[in-house]
Amino acid sequence: MLGENHSIHHEFPEHHDLIDKLMNEDIHFKKLAYEYNQLDKEIRTIEMNGAPIEDLTFEQMKKRRIQLKDEVYVILRGRGS
Repeated sequence: MLGENHSIHHEFPEHHDLIDKLMNEDIHFKKLAYEYNQLDKEIRTIEMNGAPIEDLTFEQMKKRRIQLKDEVYVILRGRGS
């Protein structure tokens, strides 16, 4: 669905407290989550406003968001067990 929120907290609601903890204690996690959330915001803005962008560039943005989400998930799984 276009414009759907995919923020880290929205994608991993079961890890809400851990996300907050890691945002305060783990600089690497904080950077990943920040980049992910910023990229998600850019993607949603493009989708909602129909901003002109090359298809390839837009697909690369989406792929990067997936990569970041995977990295965040690995950290959450490792710290949440």
